[in-house]
Amino acid sequence: MPHDVDLIILLAVGFGLALLFGYIAARLHLPPLIGYLVAGILISPNTPGVVGDIALANQLAELGVMFLMFGVGMHFSLNDLMQVKRIALPGAILQIAVATLLGIGVSMMWGWSFGSALIFGLSLSCASTVVLLKALGDRGLLESVNGKIAVGWLLVEDLVMVLALVLLPATAVLLGGQAIEGSNDENIWLTLGITLVKVIGFIAFMLIVGKRVVPFIMQLVARLGSRELFTLTVVAAAVSIAFGAYKVFGVSMALGAFFAGMVVKESDFSHRAEEETLPLREIFAILFFVAVGMLFDPRILLEQPLHVLAVVGIIMVGKTIAAMALVLFFRYPINTALTVGASLAQIGEFSFILAALGVSLGLLSLEGQNLILAGALISITLNSFLFSAIEPVQRWIRERSYLARLLERSSDPLAMLPDEVSQDYLRDQVVLVGHGEVGRRITQTLMQNDIKVVIAEENREIVERLREKGIAAVSGVATEPSVLIQAHIQHARLLVLSPMDIVDIHKIVDIAKTLNPQIQVLLCAESKEEAEVIRRDNIGDVYYAKEEMANNMSDHILNQIQLAHHQAPSH
Repeated sequence: MPHDVDLIILLAVGFGLALLFGYIAARLHLPPLIGYLVAGILISPNTPGVVGDIALANQLAELGVMFLMFGVGMHFSLNDLMQVKRIALPGAILQIAVATLLGIGVSMMWGWSFGSALIFGLSLSCASTVVLLKALGDRGLLESVNGKIAVGWLLVEDLVMVLALVLLPATAVLLGGQAIEGSNDENIWLTLGITLVKVIGFIAFMLIVGKRVVPFIMQLVARLGSRELFTLTVVAAAVSIAFGAYKVFGVSMALGAFFAGMVVKESDFSHRAEEETLPLREIFAILFFVAVGMLFDPRILLEQPLHVLAVVGIIMVGKTIAAMALVLFFRYPINTALTVGASLAQIGEFSFILAALGVSLGLLSLEGQNLILAGALISITLNSFLFSAIEPVQRWIRERSYLARLLERSSDPLAMLPDEVSQDYLRDQVVLVGHGEVGRRITQTLMQNDIKVVIAEENREIVERLREKGIAAVSGVATEPSVLIQAHIQHARLLVLSPMDIVDIHKIVDIAKTLNPQIQVLLCAESKEEAEVIRRDNIGDVYYAKEEMANNMSDHILNQIQLAHHQAPSH
């Protein structure tokens, strides 16, 4: 051929196979990224048939990492993390420590060096954001308390992994790897100190300058009304900040892209930026997974099956049990423990990035990288089955009350109303289930009008904050009769339910009406269809947000017109 077409061949074959196997994975109710990894394996030098250019694949993977980290930065929400910080922060750090120690222990038994073992353990400790969000989204759990805890937990994991990506190059020699370019071989602590200064300098620059400049430029371009220019602005910000972080500050492009995503999120146009760059980010994410698949040697499954089994055991058993134990220790219910445990029982993109960094620094062997990739493929494939097992396992535990009592710590102070709440207060009160945005507004209005209210809320941190303010609140899942009994539903005048799953609504109302047949029920519906179902079932008065907004605006318009008519001079 008259010119080089290696890149075109790689893209054509890679995308074609990724589409085919991604479709097959989706049809089997598996995450499509399993299909992308398989596509990469088929065009890798380790399997017969078409072989893609591995050097080009690595460059595309680098771009993929940048856009993945940019997406992580755009989705990073400090507010989401703060809502569950008391469980997510210590829980994630302890779970990372347990998984890393398990990885270190097993790999050192195999005769690996400590540096290799550390990279290996860290790679097994972090779950995939892509897999988790899809699993929770498919089951409608993203906005639930359990979902928020799992996402907050993963945000902490992401931050720890970003920190690891920053520190590993500086400590490579200390761990037995290769020195980074321009480092001082004889003084590792000096190299580490310089690296930390550079990182702090970059973060300060982004928070002081980037946080103002990038949103300002986005605003200027948005005024032009050109969609392609706006998309180009966001992409240019991601790539140029990532490259600038590497070239000017000497930190990883992954960290640069992460902060680029965070500053873009600060813009008033963040939703538009996320929406318009999504196809491009997804394309590069697919290329990343295909490139990762090209690095995998499937012979590891036949040559070292026991090693692969040990890796899968750490990911799906060790990590899961550690996470569940920590959640139960913080006095959350079995359902939360099972959901968080299932959410974290897989590894993904950060594991691949860490493994690739470990190989490039001479810290991790190709065998170690292949074991990590094998663990990822198997754990992601089996993850959906773990989620499906949550309900049966919970039912099995509940049927054995002694086991439920053992797992869920008794005498939880937040599961009972404080002694200072008088019995007079617990008559003719309003019981409010859920304290999200709707619940907060209702509580505020009731308190301002001296109306007694008791709140039942799953999130223990919210219950603690409410009690600090002197508001009667009880922690627990309201589908459990004990929670409504603690809220004294038997003497309440009204039960108000925040937006939630229709099945849970039926359970809660059934319990409430069994304990108090005369109670009035008010419900918030999230959709028109849900509102119609609740009205048809005749279980209470339904309020649907868009409907109420339309009614309020219509009333306001009519009042304004009537007022104008009264004020108009008569002829």
